[in-house]
Amino acid sequence: MRQQLMSGVKTAMKTKDSVTSTTIRSILSEVYAADKSAGSPVSSSAITAILRKATLRRRDSATQFISASRPDLAQKEHREADILAAFLPPLMSDVDIDRILNEVIAETTLDGDSRKILGQVYKIFYSKVDKSNVDTNTVKRKAEALLLNI
Repeated sequence: MRQQLMSGVKTAMKTKDSVTSTTIRSILSEVYAADKSAGSPVSSSAITAILRKATLRRRDSATQFISASRPDLAQKEHREADILAAFLPPLMSDVDIDRILNEVIAETTLDGDSRKILGQVYKIFYSKVDKSNVDTNTVKRKAEALLLNI
């Protein structure tokens, strides 16, 4: 992931695309800050999480700019979000999430407080699946729905 970002910034610099190079550099800056705070280079999954957060942040900003009648700034934020989205791996499909959640729920003891059960399900689910490869809100919604049906 880090190599993809580095080659992306090099390509943007060669083509003199300042928006792309600035956007990727800002992400690399966040990655380097994470490296520094961790004391060692962070994993590709951590970089993916940083990219997802940055993309979400830019999409939220664009929404705010649109509501504030600033379509020019919203367009800039959308463009940056699209640039970052190109580096992201696809999210896990809903079918795979359902399959893994059903497996987890089948192996979890379902007695006690519903919050504790949900916590156990999340813990086991995220031990099997990298958190950066799924939409956490989708997992939460599906896990709650599956536990209500039991």
